Amino acid sequence: MSNAAHGVRLEWSGKHTVNPLLGSSLRLVEAGSADTRLVAGDNLAALSALAKRGERAMLIYLDPPFFTGREHNHVERSRGEDGIVRKSVPAFDDRWQSLEHYLGELAARVRVARELLDPAGCLVLHVDPKTSHYAKVLCDEIFGPAAFASEIIWRYRRWPAKTRNFQRVHDVLLRYVRDPEQEPRFQQLYEPLAASTAKTWGTRKQRAVVGAGGRRTRSSVTEQASPGAPLGDVWDISIIAPVARERTGYPTQKPEALIERLVASCTAPGDLVLDAYCGSGTTLAVCARLGRRALGIDQSAQALSITKKRLGALGLSPQEEAVLLQRDHQPKPGLLTPGPVRSRARRVA
Repeated sequence: MSNAAHGVRLEWSGKHTVNPLLGSSLRLVEAGSADTRLVAGDNLAALSALAKRGERAMLIYLDPPFFTGREHNHVERSRGEDGIVRKSVPAFDDRWQSLEHYLGELAARVRVARELLDPAGCLVLHVDPKTSHYAKVLCDEIFGPAAFASEIIWRYRRWPAKTRNFQRVHDVLLRYVRDPEQEPRFQQLYEPLAASTAKTWGTRKQRAVVGAGGRRTRSSVTEQASPGAPLGDVWDISIIAPVARERTGYPTQKPEALIERLVASCTAPGDLVLDAYCGSGTTLAVCARLGRRALGIDQSAQALSITKKRLGALGLSPQEEAVLLQRDHQPKPGLLTPGPVRSRARRVA
């Protein structure tokens, strides 16, 4: 079933399509590695310019703001004469006119991102339970239900909240393939065998013994070592610890272990991975380590600065580009538009 053939749609009063910024283009700001690229500017404009250029990515990772209704700050820590000094600088603004406005802006970016996918590629949209059900219907509308591949639950532990409810300890990652008629790029990953399985069968690969009627009658083991159990769609991965080396202080930073699973399973060495909400540069750092090409987009100066510093620590100088817009195609304030840059510093003993 094509994306235009099904009749289930998400509707709301005043719904309209946010058109891609067709007047946008990219200009080179700083020469660097062609395998690791950074684009500064509105991500809808950047995606539109990349589509005009004919770029194709094997994996597109979208980790938009989660409709929290507040401004998020990057906390910089430094040591002063009287102790640790924390400086809070705005990173991005997640305040919206309404849920409808948020969904309209998100849908526009998913639509353009779909056009940038390689025929064997996939898009992963990272959201939380407040909006995941809306996002699922939107993606079904844009890609078509047959293109839905996975709903991955990222489960983590954190300090418990005071609430008369179950603790919220998971995010949702929706995976869609570009063309459901084509074999997608996918590398099978494995996780350790369950303790009960290892106790019963050891660490060798199991084999099903089938009877005359074609039914499985029993299991046996081979001489081959088992790679483990095929990775499921519920991932237990810790959030970044306060003292972890990868921690940058950027809000909503995702752990490298999470991104590494996506990149390792959905791409091969040399493939292009695009992150339209680059943030602290986790995707670019992981891709550099795994031998993938990477392209990150963000319009937050704070995010871009942190990403370049992080890549520099890996010995990488990314190629930098910036979005150019025609005067009649200026984007309205929306997704990842930071508020006025101001800092708040406080000293901690």
